Amino acid sequence: QVQLVESGGGLVQAGGSLRLSCAASGNIYSINDMGWYRQAPGKQRELVASITSDHSTNYVDSVKGRFTISRYNAKNTVYLQMNSLKPEDTAVYYCNMQVRVHTTTGRPVAFDSWGQGTPVTVSS
Repeated sequence: QVQLVESGGGLVQAGGSLRLSCAASGNIYSINDMGWYRQAPGKQRELVASITSDHSTNYVDSVKGRFTISRYNAKNTVYLQMNSLKPEDTAVYYCNMQVRVHTTTGRPVAFDSWGQGTPVTVSS
């Protein structure tokens, strides 16, 4: 019922920048929290940044001051601006949204929705 499509990943040199985007589509009633996770080879998936519906943000310590999460509610989109990239930022990045969808009962139902992942590779 909800599809998240990510874009913006790629290969960049250390010190460079990338901007990830994730757009949700479907029978959406509302979206609460949005976030970006990443998973490096051989490691567990970790939360990189999150943003609430009132635009409060949270970051993992390793990206503070370098990454910025933002959202554009009118387009059901979340962004991750990544500056001063380091080789240790190399991972597959996934967006996540807490989406409520319309139903035939008239009561919205919540889904924990994930994007397909976009790879980010930072070369040294």
